[in-house]
Amino acid sequence: MSVAERPPPHAGLRHVALFVENLEACERFYVDLLGLHVEWRPDPDNVYLSGGHDNLALHRGPRTAEQGQRLDHIGFVLRRIEDVDPWHDFLRDNGVRIVAAPRTHRDGARSFYCLDPAGNRVQIIFHPPLAGAVRPPR
Repeated sequence: MSVAERPPPHAGLRHVALFVENLEACERFYVDLLGLHVEWRPDPDNVYLSGGHDNLALHRGPRTAEQGQRLDHIGFVLRRIEDVDPWHDFLRDNGVRIVAAPRTHRDGARSFYCLDPAGNRVQIIFHPPLAGAVRPPR
């Protein structure tokens, strides 16, 4: 099949899965601080979270070199630019390690980076092309 014969377009990136050693601490970060909810807990070593239009899977286990994964970061999109700094302050005030302060990018986006309890880099971002596509949770 050639590129010209590509199937209908997909609906975008809606799922990320992470290996984490401390599943409970990561679940608290994503649920209590970022506001996701538990969608499914198949067993004590796996939990699937959602913000209403996406899915984040947390799997208990160490990240190893054999897995070959080199994740840079995952991002959470905000609907308004004026929400970036309050999110930064909220996470900082709740003991989350901030690794890059809020800044406005050349394309009009504004974001900052923090770390989840497993050390994964998380970007909180207002990005104009995506902000209008973000639906509120149901």
